[in-house]
Amino acid sequence: MNAIQSIPLNSASVSQIVHSLPGRMRLRVPQLICDRHYAANLEYLLNTETIILRSRINRAAASVIIHYHYSQHYSLICDRIADLLEKAHCVEQEDIISPEEKKEENGANLTLPTIAILLALGSRKLPILRPVAAGTLGLIALPIARRALQSIVGKHRLNIDCLDFLALAFSGLQKRLITPALVVALHELGDLIREQTARATELQTADLMDAIGHFAWVDRDGEIQQVQSNRVESGETVIVYPGEQIPVDGTVLQGTATIDQQQLTGESMPVVAETGTYVYASTLARSGKLRIRAERIGRETRAAASIELLQKAPVYDTRMANYAGQIADKLILPALVLATIVLAATREPARAASILTLDFVTGIRISIPTAFLGALNHVTRHGVLVRSGRTLEQLAEIDTIVFDKTGTLTCGDVRVVKIDAVAGVSSDRVLCLAAAAEQRLTHPVAEAIVRYAEERGISIPPRHNLDYRVGAGIYAEIEGDRILVGSAKFLQKAGIAREGLEGCENPEQSAAIFVARNGKLQGAIHYEDPLRPESTTLIHRLQEEYTLEVHLLTGDNQQRADRVAKLLKIEPSRTYAEAFPEQKAKIVRDLHHSGHIVAFVGDGLNDSVALAYADVSVSFEQGSDVARETADVVLMNNDLESLLEAIAIARATKRLIEQNTALVVGPNLIALGLASTVGLNPLLATIVHNGSAIAAGLNSLRPLLQHQLENRNSPLQSIPNP
Repeated sequence: MNAIQSIPLNSASVSQIVHSLPGRMRLRVPQLICDRHYAANLEYLLNTETIILRSRINRAAASVIIHYHYSQHYSLICDRIADLLEKAHCVEQEDIISPEEKKEENGANLTLPTIAILLALGSRKLPILRPVAAGTLGLIALPIARRALQSIVGKHRLNIDCLDFLALAFSGLQKRLITPALVVALHELGDLIREQTARATELQTADLMDAIGHFAWVDRDGEIQQVQSNRVESGETVIVYPGEQIPVDGTVLQGTATIDQQQLTGESMPVVAETGTYVYASTLARSGKLRIRAERIGRETRAAASIELLQKAPVYDTRMANYAGQIADKLILPALVLATIVLAATREPARAASILTLDFVTGIRISIPTAFLGALNHVTRHGVLVRSGRTLEQLAEIDTIVFDKTGTLTCGDVRVVKIDAVAGVSSDRVLCLAAAAEQRLTHPVAEAIVRYAEERGISIPPRHNLDYRVGAGIYAEIEGDRILVGSAKFLQKAGIAREGLEGCENPEQSAAIFVARNGKLQGAIHYEDPLRPESTTLIHRLQEEYTLEVHLLTGDNQQRADRVAKLLKIEPSRTYAEAFPEQKAKIVRDLHHSGHIVAFVGDGLNDSVALAYADVSVSFEQGSDVARETADVVLMNNDLESLLEAIAIARATKRLIEQNTALVVGPNLIALGLASTVGLNPLLATIVHNGSAIAAGLNSLRPLLQHQLENRNSPLQSIPNP
């Protein structure tokens, strides 16, 4: 389909569809060229519209490309886009500014301070440059003066800008231009580094439609229709086919299916849904067809409740805490009083300027952000994405860490761990028969058995006359024999004795599926969701070396939760089973309210709420989109042991900051004593002041440099300990 079609709008400029294909269209919107705010509003609306998969705006070409689900009716898409184009005229958005524009408006700027320093140096040999240098210095001092005035008038308190402005004023009155230019340049440098350590990405609100599926099949007057999942009406019958997400919460009216609830509850093993079973939106029908009476739709579903909790969670501004400002608040008044006393006693503005210059803060403003910047680069080299300096600070302080079980401490998929065979039958034969019966089925246990057989190089014979009983087992004909593969209950119903394998099914160790041939038991295949290889070492080190309190949360049943806790040596009192997202969030909140600094580690939609309420949230690169975007820390290599590296670096950074504070405060304190008693030249005070700042800044970079040297000399990576 290739056509030019006008979309009617109540505006002078008429938008047109210039090209369209099923699932994609390109529009010409003339207003994009001349109206930046209209373009920003339209982009915002397109990104928040659930029926649109993605969009791209090119203002220079007045072009909009829209991708939508191809099954949508073309006329409905056109009507909806027309509504959005019109709505973009009147939507009230606070000035929507691109990240680049925002950076230009708010970012620190070193250009003018650098020019001021060069002019001040040049004016010593070319006096004609002094007025220009003084004017430039006055220009860069204006923002400082404005902030100082706003603090005094608006907040009725002194801040560091007040000291900075007074020091600049005293130096300017004495016609000393280099000193104030250097001070401002260092301040701007500190601000610039702080901005670079701010969170690189903002928390993205999860899309409800992605969680529960965009569409639903509904039986309306005997006709099966596809509708948007949030437009299903309560009481309607929804049909779910194998491999589809369930789009509503409701009761099964007809059919039997294996339901994978891991995305919602964390339950590692699928459950069987049949008539009367209550099922939830966002869960997956792995096999079987269901007819469901819709009872909760859209924002009323349990999945939507999780998203709503996430949106209301106290997600703080993650820009690094301004340590320098906190210290400055405590030192401003004493410094100002001391400078006033010295000026009144000596009548020497130079001494007062020296005291105001030695503010203890500039070095901290530079060294602390530099320490965090170095640490953030350091953890990145260990395969860990930490979103902000604030996160590193809190990571160094955590005393409690809570783990989700499925997919976090365990691998998140079913694996064969053992095969038992009766006398006279080989384990390979048992596996061969089971794989032949289970081949091409979508159940996780079936997939695990077939995968294990392929890994062992076993030839899988063809299957005939399949009789699949969902949630129970399979009858199949293999090489002329009648094969049964199923649970102990299925075995018992078929009248097959478990002679020779009594007691082999031990829920405390692993689950088992049985194999019989022509009515006689052949063996049992044990399977489980195994622990990650690094989980045991990780938990031991967290508890013993890092002295952290470890808790285990899971949507799995109590028996499996206790088994994992026992293997990992986690105390039973700190193990919580059958926990839905709201229970997980409550446990994290309760730990926080009891005075703990809590980190939560999880990977699924069901973990996103607890992640948002934790002081530090940790997920995996392969985790769900919601969990990954919610997390403050993302383990990019999906290795839990890298979390230990991140905690070690965070604690090393904390010690580094303590060192830097001593490096800054010590020399400045001595210089302050000299300036208050025998006197100190302002230029010398600036050298002490700026020298300590540079020393602290270099110390902040030392771990990163040390790490690079170690990588050159040794294949092993170690954590530098300042």
